[in-house]
Amino acid sequence: MNNVNRRSFLGALALAPQALRANPLDMRVEGVETEEESYVYRTPIKFGGTVLDRVTLLNVKVRARNRGGQQVTGFGSMPLGNVWGYPSKTMKYEQTLGAMQALARKVRAITADYRDYGHPVELNYHLEEQWLKAAAEVNAELKLAEPMPKLAALVTASPFDAAMHDAYGKLCGASVYHCYTREHLRENLDRYLGDEFKGDHLERYVLKDPKPRMPLYHLVGAVDPIFESDIQKRVGDGLPETLPEWIEYNGLTHLKIKLNGDNLNWDRDRVLAVDRAASQTMPKRGTQQWFYSLDFNEKCPNVKYLLDMLKQVKEKSAAGFERIQYIEQPTARDLKAHRENVMHQASKLRPVVIDESLTDLESLRLAREMGYTGAALKACKGQAQALLMAAAAQKWRMFLCVQDLTCPGASLIHSASLAAHVPGVAAIEANARQYCPVANKPWEKKFPGIFVVKDGTMQTGVLTGPGLGAV
Repeated sequence: MNNVNRRSFLGALALAPQALRANPLDMRVEGVETEEESYVYRTPIKFGGTVLDRVTLLNVKVRARNRGGQQVTGFGSMPLGNVWGYPSKTMKYEQTLGAMQALARKVRAITADYRDYGHPVELNYHLEEQWLKAAAEVNAELKLAEPMPKLAALVTASPFDAAMHDAYGKLCGASVYHCYTREHLRENLDRYLGDEFKGDHLERYVLKDPKPRMPLYHLVGAVDPIFESDIQKRVGDGLPETLPEWIEYNGLTHLKIKLNGDNLNWDRDRVLAVDRAASQTMPKRGTQQWFYSLDFNEKCPNVKYLLDMLKQVKEKSAAGFERIQYIEQPTARDLKAHRENVMHQASKLRPVVIDESLTDLESLRLAREMGYTGAALKACKGQAQALLMAAAAQKWRMFLCVQDLTCPGASLIHSASLAAHVPGVAAIEANARQYCPVANKPWEKKFPGIFVVKDGTMQTGVLTGPGLGAV
């Protein structure tokens, strides 16, 4: 190229839109490694009609480099929540878990082979289609009685996505939440969310620095003892075993109540029992205000069931009803197949949050049409997707919460950090401390404000390390 042509080329390049030029902050994947950890719960947890007593964690390491040649290793971890993400009445636990493990092997290969540079949100945008195609391949290869749901595929891929975000932040020498700016991710949100978001950018919807502290939502599982009389045999490991004991131990102010959705009287009485225990315990601590969330895990037969249950709770305890902050997805997750389950009337009483159904923007739009007024963000659906859904939900002025899929260790840090960096999210779940504390033990000294809770809050202000901040 002669000097004149070279000057012309460089001049044209300088005038080209910034998004069309290579971003020096981009990264690419150089290699991927995975390993698994398995734990038995100290006590079982019941949700969605199933009792669960174990967990398998998928840990992922992604080796990545930037355009300048610098290399780092990013880390992501997530429970393979097959009972939640891949519920089945015909397949055994080992079959659904095995299908997700088979998908993880394919996702590892797909991610390791991807060689384009980009921001992790952009990389996820390109890779997700391949990951979902791999799930369809697993269905065929294993001749699964029920095909793997998209939700299960997202859960399986989420630690790979997390590891890429972690690596990117480390390459930039900062918390990854400082790396969702126009400098790092040049594309506007319309690329990912459509024309309605033209001119919008992700940085508008993400906090660079975490909220200093956030209330902890404690889970009251459907088989958890509330009072001493509910205990048949104590675990005897030194941790609390009744709800009043947990309230005292952690200084709780937020309680998430798991309900069954198949027995209105039982669900009503369960809420009233929790309210009774809290009302007996909270004032002794000087707590004047506390909150509940109700989680049916999509088991209510219809919205009338929900409305009748709420009416009866209010009739028997007006104060208890007032303490309900929001309601998580009460009816079936297949919104298209159950368009009759509209939430407009229920949402006038309390925010009704889409959870299991939320797998993409289309599902969020449909939920809004059906009267849902809130969205549950989960790190286990992918960091990139959680941020994009958070942006859409904020623009549409929806109620937001973050839930954790009983995440221990690094996955809890990831989930808590997501909650702490999304405007509008008011509390954090951390169920592993109840059901799988052994998996948290190695993390307690490094993050005491996250894993040791005494005043009902997590000290999320410490979540400022490079990448996702766990390792």
